Amino acid sequence: MAGHSHWAGIKHRKGRADNLRSKIFSKLSKEITVAAKLGSKDANTNHRLRSAIQAAKEANMPKDNIERAINKSEANKNLNYNNIVYEGFGPEKIAIIIEALTDNKNRTASNVRTIFQKFGGNLGESGVASHQFNHVGIIKIDKKKISSNDILELAINGGAEDCLSNGLYHEIITKKDKFYKVKLEVEKKVQDFISSGIEWKPINKISLDEEKTKTVLNFLETLENNDDVQHVYANLEIDNYLMENN
Repeated sequence: MAGHSHWAGIKHRKGRADNLRSKIFSKLSKEITVAAKLGSKDANTNHRLRSAIQAAKEANMPKDNIERAINKSEANKNLNYNNIVYEGFGPEKIAIIIEALTDNKNRTASNVRTIFQKFGGNLGESGVASHQFNHVGIIKIDKKKISSNDILELAINGGAEDCLSNGLYHEIITKKDKFYKVKLEVEKKVQDFISSGIEWKPINKISLDEEKTKTVLNFLETLENNDDVQHVYANLEIDNYLMENN
């Protein structure tokens, strides 16, 4: 579950990492703290903590920050966080799934609903948007790290469901229960990922013109900037837009 949010990865590639680093580190630190609080502080036996630490390393979070986040789980024993998934439709009827980690459900629900309303969207009930996504493991790798043929062979041998290569990166797709197994196989040849984790992958993507795409991205960025929001997923076609605007 832990991992770079899709939009954080996009912004990183767009050269906006400096402005986002603090926000990204804060979200990753929260996930590490909660994972350590709910289970063992040994990443070898706590899969959630292991994933959170790996995601932090992929984001180049300093080792000291990671250790502080783990130790924080002892300092705040009375603070409890809840994992919540919100679903709805944003501008241009784009399907949205939000994963939040919060110590106050009412505050988070109110803030998320307000953002949807501000952009003309609608926050819905559970199930209204998730049927348009698959909940799968995804590993994104810079195309400079390995060739398309080699990554495809590695993915197939590792037990992945699919491997796609576009203009920006290789994307390995796995079933949720096979994610860690496939990741371990890939790590034998490639150590550095753009991102890796369990994500909501849209079954079909919607393409919009440039102005409408900008509006949706602004909406997604506003959601991401909320401290309680960990990940945001949408069925918006974004890769072509990025390639055209790089």
